[in-house]
Amino acid sequence: MRTLPQPATPPYTPYHPRWYRTHVSTYWWLHKWVYFRFVLRELTSFGVAYFCVITLFLIRALSRGPEAYQAFQTRLANPICVILTVISLLLTLFHTTTWFSLSAHAMVIRVGSFRVPGILITAGNYAAWLVVSAILAWFLLR
Repeated sequence: MRTLPQPATPPYTPYHPRWYRTHVSTYWWLHKWVYFRFVLRELTSFGVAYFCVITLFLIRALSRGPEAYQAFQTRLANPICVILTVISLLLTLFHTTTWFSLSAHAMVIRVGSFRVPGILITAGNYAAWLVVSAILAWFLLR
C-alpha cells in the first residue's frame, strides 16, 4: 500500500500581520439621526412582539370561555399593562410608518417597461392601511 505524502507545515512567523480595524464606539448609532432612526426602528420590534403575545393570550382566553376572558380583561386593566400597551402602540405605529417609507426601496414594481414611482408605492401602502382600518372600525364600532 502506498502512502500519500504529508503536506508541509507552514513556516512559523513570530510576527503575524494583523488586519487594520478601526475602533467603533458602542454608541455609534447616537452620532447621526439616520443611524439613531435605524436602531430605533429595529427596537420597535419589541412593541410588535408585545402585541403578538397579547393577541395569543387573548385567543387562549377566548378559547377557555367567558370566565377566562373576563380574567384576562381584568389583568389588562392594570395600569402597568395599559402603559405598556400605549408604548407598544406608539412603537408599532413608528415601525409601520418607517416600513411604509422603506417599501418603495424594497419593492420595484414595473408596469410594462415603466417603473412605478416610489411615492405611489408608499401612498398605496398608506391607502391600504386606511381602508383596512376603516373596515375594522366599521365592524367594531357599529
